[in-house]
Amino acid sequence: MDATATFQEQRLFFSTGQRRGPGLEAIEGLSLRPAHLAPYRDLTRLRYDFPLVLVDGGTAAGELRSLSSIVDEVLREVAPRGIEGERLRRHVLRAEREIRVFARDSARGRLSELWKRAAAALAAADDPSAQAVLEHVAEKMKADGELVDCDQALPERVIFHLWQGAQERKAKAFLDTVARLQVKLSDILRAASIHSEAGQRPESLRAAVGGSHRDDFDFELMSRLVGRHAPKDELPASRRRRIERTLEVLRTQQFFPAASDQASTADVFSFRFDNCVAMAAAFRARLPQLAEIVKAIAVAELEVGGRYIEAEHDPFFERFDAGALSGDEIAMFPDYLVCIPAGRNDAPENANLIELLSAGLPVRVLVEATDLLEQAVPGSYHFAFGVRSMRLANTATSLGGVFVVQTASSNIYALRSRLEKALRHRGAVLLSVYAGAGVAASEDSLPPYLAAAAAMESRAFPAFTYDPYAGDNQAARFSLEDNPQPEADWPIHRIEYADDELQRRIEETPLTIADFVLCDARYAAHFACVPRERWNGGMVPADEWLARDPKGSNEAVPYVLAVDGADVLQRVILDARLMRTVAHCRTFWHRLQEQGGIHNSHAAILLAREQAKWEQAKALEIEQLKATAEAATTRPSTPAATGGETQASGRPTAGAVAPSRNPDEAWIETGRCPSCNECQLINDRMFKYNENKQAYIADIGAGTFRQLVEAAEACQVSIIHPGKPLDPNEPGLAELMQRAEPFQ
Repeated sequence: MDATATFQEQRLFFSTGQRRGPGLEAIEGLSLRPAHLAPYRDLTRLRYDFPLVLVDGGTAAGELRSLSSIVDEVLREVAPRGIEGERLRRHVLRAEREIRVFARDSARGRLSELWKRAAAALAAADDPSAQAVLEHVAEKMKADGELVDCDQALPERVIFHLWQGAQERKAKAFLDTVARLQVKLSDILRAASIHSEAGQRPESLRAAVGGSHRDDFDFELMSRLVGRHAPKDELPASRRRRIERTLEVLRTQQFFPAASDQASTADVFSFRFDNCVAMAAAFRARLPQLAEIVKAIAVAELEVGGRYIEAEHDPFFERFDAGALSGDEIAMFPDYLVCIPAGRNDAPENANLIELLSAGLPVRVLVEATDLLEQAVPGSYHFAFGVRSMRLANTATSLGGVFVVQTASSNIYALRSRLEKALRHRGAVLLSVYAGAGVAASEDSLPPYLAAAAAMESRAFPAFTYDPYAGDNQAARFSLEDNPQPEADWPIHRIEYADDELQRRIEETPLTIADFVLCDARYAAHFACVPRERWNGGMVPADEWLARDPKGSNEAVPYVLAVDGADVLQRVILDARLMRTVAHCRTFWHRLQEQGGIHNSHAAILLAREQAKWEQAKALEIEQLKATAEAATTRPSTPAATGGETQASGRPTAGAVAPSRNPDEAWIETGRCPSCNECQLINDRMFKYNENKQAYIADIGAGTFRQLVEAAEACQVSIIHPGKPLDPNEPGLAELMQRAEPFQ
């Protein structure tokens, strides 16, 4: 075989995308998938985050739980530790796997229902107790709700569930407030009625007494006696009208369903929409009524507290309208949820999305990126890595108060706390989710969970969150934490395989955008499978090809590792168009890294500048020390007890070192002192600074040998030499002498 000819065929494919020669095979029909995903043929055998349970009962209503976490919870309660509980654990885990199979096959239902179905399916003649055991376990489960798998419908179902839980909590707080005010206002009217002329009528008095003693009284006579001086109405007419109007506004509000009036739920507003135009129109139409309710609550609070002053409050409330509403007041009411249907992101009814978000309305918008691989012209696809969705999410971070979450559906459960926080946000929220399913579904397509996970890991659709009020800086507000190995261009994973001699091999290889594109049959023309006998040194991994110098890259052809339907390892080379896309995707990821504080160019420039200044200052300092040392050797000097050169005053000069001294004496290389002040912090009577702010030993007897040793250890440049102790009876000398040895 001519190796040169083989490589030229590969180079031709890389440059033109044309397969010529027997050494390049089309990948259609080979059932290829990235080598990293080879172990995940059957997801039902894995215990992972999915399926999920949308908990809807008890105190945990509105929560999101994974099936595995619920099973683990019940096993901790019912299964004894050790071998005694092994049989029970085995039954329960088999039921869990059976439910995963149901979910994979698109079964719908509550966890409790599917658990009973799994228990019945696992009942066997050789173990008739299995069904009874599993049904007993089901009774111990503390969470129940609809079971959902990682499919195209998952993002909307999960977001709606979490949103609904947040609205139920908001409704409880609102209705509790309204009910309290209604009772208090009704009490005011009732008390006024009792003391009024109407309240003193015989029928009113009879109703007030009630019970078995009702016939013992002459209510006609009682009415004449007590009602003689009763006013027609104890309340001023204006106050009565105000209280009655306030009660009517609170009773007929349409924002929350009244718990005691189920018949009126049909008149309650809906807050779930499928487009932005309809949501904005509904918000504007309802705003006047919302303002009336806010005004009614304020009036009620004043009336209940006896603080309403007509001369002061009437003019204020007459002018109160929607324009006077504050953010806190609007936040008392339900948030609007807009779930844009797949494929309608660019529809005319959603053209005002950015305007909607920037207005700060209480809206949560779910945008689903269903197809990350977009078509440029008919019959010719180009990779745009969800450009609309990603640019939309990135743009929204610059709008100010918008909470932004971008993630793949496979990461929704891991990100649940961020999603819950986003849905509690008082401003606008944008949720951009890739659901793991595109338009190129086929028998060989990855399941949605793996497709979504591969999109996120390969940086095709990276996850990030932006919380505008998390802090005063970008580091606190923007997070890339959910992406695997966020500091790297691509996450590195180990793959294991057997070579031709059936020996185990381990390689560390990245999962790149090219691996993700390999999973889409529409892009088969950009790949060519190379038989093992035609592998050569000119073929290099795609990430290594990108890292090469552009001139040197012309001498190599990039490839990715894949496995076919029989799990045989293959090398698949890529053409130049796809590699340009991979490079483009890496650039976009670099920009996100900078936003997240990883490999930040501004920080790198500042660090380099400061390092250059430090090196320049150090070089100057070294030159000065050399000059000082040379000057010290050319003039006579008298060694001092401190070890530095002395002047007539007896204090050391800037750092001369005596040519000879008694090794038992403590001394300091004063000329090298960096003025760190560590020694003076230990004993400022023993250690002093000269006129150059450099240390010398002023009084050796003013401290202990221990302080000398501690000063030597603390010194940043190791210029303090402790010598021998003056006091042979000082405690711990053996240890101190050993510690002093490195500094002598």
